[in-house]
Amino acid sequence: SGSMDSCLMIWSMRPQMRAYRFVGHKDAVMCVQFSPSGHLVASGSRDKTVRLWVPSVKGESTAFKAHTGTVRSVHFSSDGQSLVTASDDKTIKVWTVHRQKFLFSLSQHINWVRCAKFSPDGRLIVSASDDKTVKLWDKTSRECIHSFCEHGGFVNHVDFHPSGTCIAAAGTDNTVKVWDVRMNRLLQHYQGNAVVNSLSFHPSGNYLVTASNDSTLKILDLLEGRLLYTLHGHQGPATCVAFSRNGDFFASGGSDEQVMVWKTNFDAADYDNVLKTQKSGTSVDGTHHSQQSEMECGVHLKKTKPQDPGRNHHHQQEEETIANTLEHIVGQLDVLTQTVSILEQRLTLTEDKLKECLENQQKIIQNKVN
Repeated sequence: SGSMDSCLMIWSMRPQMRAYRFVGHKDAVMCVQFSPSGHLVASGSRDKTVRLWVPSVKGESTAFKAHTGTVRSVHFSSDGQSLVTASDDKTIKVWTVHRQKFLFSLSQHINWVRCAKFSPDGRLIVSASDDKTVKLWDKTSRECIHSFCEHGGFVNHVDFHPSGTCIAAAGTDNTVKVWDVRMNRLLQHYQGNAVVNSLSFHPSGNYLVTASNDSTLKILDLLEGRLLYTLHGHQGPATCVAFSRNGDFFASGGSDEQVMVWKTNFDAADYDNVLKTQKSGTSVDGTHHSQQSEMECGVHLKKTKPQDPGRNHHHQQEEETIANTLEHIVGQLDVLTQTVSILEQRLTLTEDKLKECLENQQKIIQNKVN
């Protein structure tokens, strides 16, 4: 994780393990990313440099002057050989990871470039800018092959779907938009109530998580095209979010100086089983209504008349579906219980601080009287 304190932190997921704190940047660290192998970490800073770190106890790094403005984004290609950077100097630059050799610059944006990412196959680059556009670039020809102009505000973040066929972008117009990059067509549009700062695709490609200025994280179901969960935890704007490589976890950072790690409670295998066992929930147009019910924990159970023995198999399927759904509901209740527990802890801390402030105030008043 990077921070306004100009430090880079490497956190261990193992209990009792200390975090590494790396010092080197001279100003705020705006972006960080692990290489695909995990042997390097790239960071971009307001000091206009990019650093490549070895995530070990020593924290050795090499720095290079990448841009003439703040570096907002760093991203490795899937083979780990290239690095793309985006900056307030309105350019996108591509570098070799080995020896950090500059390859080329892309410069058709007319305002700050907030984000730039390689496609999974490395052939394309997508960028998001304060000029309200998302641009798609061909890495080989170095040409802009399309500009998406549907956003009504600055575009804060953009990323490729794991399949490489779609992109999603988040903006200050409180929206998330999903486009097909083969036909350059808008596929989905999600309207929120706050500026969306960051997003990340689940490795399955079925979900998208977003981080917003209203302090919430939202999980979108891309198959259904709707909001699935709204998660509360941060006490200020949620500035960044990312799924782990296997999709079992996602991490979020916020202006409250907190980094939070969340465990995903949707499992692709269970999800498919529910769709298979509840075939009757599939409509003519192929929309899986059973999927919506299961994920919302709002299953509609109807009373049925006793049926003949020939329909026992159908009953068994329904019972399995209901069992899976109830298990999901129990999981959701566990999440709610944990959330309430965290809120209670924070409330206790706030009360303690308030009590301490009042005691200090009384001491000051007594000292003045004396």
